[in-house]
Amino acid sequence: MKLALDSPAATLDAGARLGRAAGAGDLVGLVGDLGAGKTLLVQGVAAGLGVPPEVRVTSPTFTLINEYRGGRVTLFHADLYRIEKARELDEIGLDEIVRSGAGLVMVEWSDRFPVLGGDHLEIRLEVEGEQRRALTATATGPRSAELLERWRDQK
Repeated sequence: MKLALDSPAATLDAGARLGRAAGAGDLVGLVGDLGAGKTLLVQGVAAGLGVPPEVRVTSPTFTLINEYRGGRVTLFHADLYRIEKARELDEIGLDEIVRSGAGLVMVEWSDRFPVLGGDHLEIRLEVEGEQRRALTATATGPRSAELLERWRDQK
């Protein structure tokens, strides 16, 4: 799936539609340069999941994993930007979160380490202008293909 996002509001809306489509156990990898809109998309997902608006959804660059409750399912938001070696992943517990299926897992910089396994939705965001982004979503297995289809169907 390809989307042209012409504003931050369009990125939030795309995320909200994904949030309405996603469920516990879904895995999403986010790929894109700094400033491409990965965290903004996650903010939209949180809104679509029903995370209360007073809960501030921020980049977990320094905390590595943020957990957001209060929505339809728990949202686990990880950021691998500061991880330098694969063994550091054991220390943050991401593998356990992914295997547990306890919520929706979204991982920024997921292309750095294969933490999501074989069946996840990969979302690439590319900067095309000051406000414009190109989003490409690719399913890597049957479960993520179903998620992609549900996302396409969201209005």
